[in-house]
Amino acid sequence: MDDKIYSFIMRGELTKVALDQSGTVSKHHYSEIIQKQISDSLSLDLLDDEFVAKAKQMATVYAAIAAFENMVRDFVVKILIENKGENWWEDGVSQAIRKKAESRKLEEDKIKWHTQRGDSLINYTEFGDLASIMLQNINLFEDHVISIEWAKQIFNTLERSRNVIMHSGELGTRDIERIGTNIRDWISQVGA
Repeated sequence: MDDKIYSFIMRGELTKVALDQSGTVSKHHYSEIIQKQISDSLSLDLLDDEFVAKAKQMATVYAAIAAFENMVRDFVVKILIENKGENWWEDGVSQAIRKKAESRKLEEDKIKWHTQRGDSLINYTEFGDLASIMLQNINLFEDHVISIEWAKQIFNTLERSRNVIMHSGELGTRDIERIGTNIRDWISQVGA
């Protein structure tokens, strides 16, 4: 394990222990309880400790990427609703992207025993589709983003990292730092 990552995790764990001993209740306390319940349901205790520890590290990175992607989706929808109204999906999204998203939703509808991505068709778009939607409506987004190319670069970088994690890979420290930098840059520029 990279020494910087180990050091970062250990500082976090020591801080958590110190807070626990001080009687301070973390705002994440309830999510920790839920996390314990999920861990128990998944039988993580039966799996190799080293693999679980590495996967948990990457899960934290994935959580940041997933939260960011959903923030961008909300941002895109918000801008489109403000400017195009309730028909934002039809009026602000190309037929090709709509058709792809609708096809994915129909496929998921067939599998009734599994949770779906969500109710809104925007949840069935890819990261890159969000940049395309912004480009299709550039006049609505140009005051928010430096350029569509800038947004695409951020999305491509984060998607590349997400794909490594989703296929059980591990990111290096530089990759993790790059994710954080990209997220901070987006939030500084766009706000959401």
